[in-house]
Amino acid sequence: MFWANSPRLHSTHEESGSCQILRFLPRGVPHSAHPCDPAISIERKSDWSATSVLEQRLFQRGPELVCPAAVKQYLRLRLASEPCEVFAVLFLDCRHRLQAFETLFQGTIDNTIVYPRYVLQRVLHYNSAAVILAHNHPSGNVEPSQADKTLTQQLKSLLAQVDVRVLDHLIVGSGEAFSFAEAGLL
Repeated sequence: MFWANSPRLHSTHEESGSCQILRFLPRGVPHSAHPCDPAISIERKSDWSATSVLEQRLFQRGPELVCPAAVKQYLRLRLASEPCEVFAVLFLDCRHRLQAFETLFQGTIDNTIVYPRYVLQRVLHYNSAAVILAHNHPSGNVEPSQADKTLTQQLKSLLAQVDVRVLDHLIVGSGEAFSFAEAGLL
């Protein structure tokens, strides 16, 4: 998985980036303090270094997603073993770099309810320019149902109104994945 080390991959934070950093600053260190200040102990300097590394990771973007086969493989690893149907979204910036991966909905063994309004809220939260939709079929059959096709068109239409592209919708089964884009259904 070529983006497995992305620090935001599993992020579901509701905080802005600067609030995340302030939350991780060591206790007792004023925000204006500098790590070279002699009044700061070695322990505090170590904490400061760790915070600096964390800050870099929090603001780092994932790689550009240019290989559909790698995206399929990643989603197979993430979703194929789920015992019930789940709906997930890969949020991408304008250069198709991964911002976040979130499982938004979980259902039963053969369906899940997806709320387009909530999908839109999460897209706006990340200020995404594009998304890749994904869900699994625990039965192993990756053929899209009519409900899958309808949902895809609804989300594509809704997100287009706020200039967000749906690049693909992948259905993951046991060992394989179906791509709406490759099948010409987008």
